[in-house]
Amino acid sequence: MHSFSTRSPRKPPLDILRGELYSFLRRSRERERPVEKTDLLQGTLDMLVLKALYRGAAHGYDIARWIQQTSEDALQVEEGSLYPALYRMERRGWIKSRWGISQNNRRARYYELTQTGRKQLEAESANWQRLSTAIAKIMQTT
Repeated sequence: MHSFSTRSPRKPPLDILRGELYSFLRRSRERERPVEKTDLLQGTLDMLVLKALYRGAAHGYDIARWIQQTSEDALQVEEGSLYPALYRMERRGWIKSRWGISQNNRRARYYELTQTGRKQLEAESANWQRLSTAIAKIMQTT
């Protein structure tokens, strides 16, 4: 004997539907907006911040400015992306922070690499090298 369920099929959770709607809306907006600046690949912001801090302790504005200047204005890191990334990296133990006084005599939070952060930078740099080499090979094909 077979038993049949009268329940309706399981609906996806609301947060999944919201995610799908958000993705659809984001893709729609991306098609409409002109490309004005280089968007960072997911995960590269952490690597760039770690590289900036490899030079020594710095506060958020200095980190963003160094990335922009070093990339000859091709990359611009917004505060809304930078500070959540800094907090996330601090939670992971890649960086540590302390309060200090900036060059213009204002209180600022300075970030510096930890030993774990140096190892993470090495790992991310190696991964980036593999990825960029693979993409370059693909783009050179006819």
